[in-house]
Amino acid sequence: MKELVNPMTREGYDIIAEEHRKLIEEDRPKMVDNMATAAAEGDRSENAEYIYSKKRIREIDKRLRYLTTLLKDVEIINPQNIRSDRIEFGATFTVVDDNGIEKTWTIVGVGESDVDAKTISWKSPLARAVWGKKIGDVVSVERPAGDIDCEILDLHYAGRRMSPKV
Repeated sequence: MKELVNPMTREGYDIIAEEHRKLIEEDRPKMVDNMATAAAEGDRSENAEYIYSKKRIREIDKRLRYLTTLLKDVEIINPQNIRSDRIEFGATFTVVDDNGIEKTWTIVGVGESDVDAKTISWKSPLARAVWGKKIGDVVSVERPAGDIDCEILDLHYAGRRMSPKV
């Protein structure tokens, strides 16, 4: 199995790159202008606009550092090109846990995961537990709330369903 360094889907990369661009080209320059205008008004220690702009620039810079790290050495992976009956990056899989609760997840890059969109990072505990497994396998997932066993019920890549090997 090939060692992944910083995998990401094209969609995730585009979203993160656009946020990075917007922060650099629009948001940060606007806050710098706001801070300069507020500073010109005099006493900075009691100037709410100056204090807010300075704080917001720090937040933007922190977010830019994070996004820059995410975009560094990215390997774009297209799940449509994956031909595997095992779970790896880009897989959409369904598991059922000890309590009979079924959940479907798609494995994506670190910065593009979103629980509401049913995507998880390839470094998450669940993704690590199911990595390399196939339909019918049972895995134990380590969670802060306690370990739980899950059975893999379904697996597909970008709409292509994998059939369980019988």
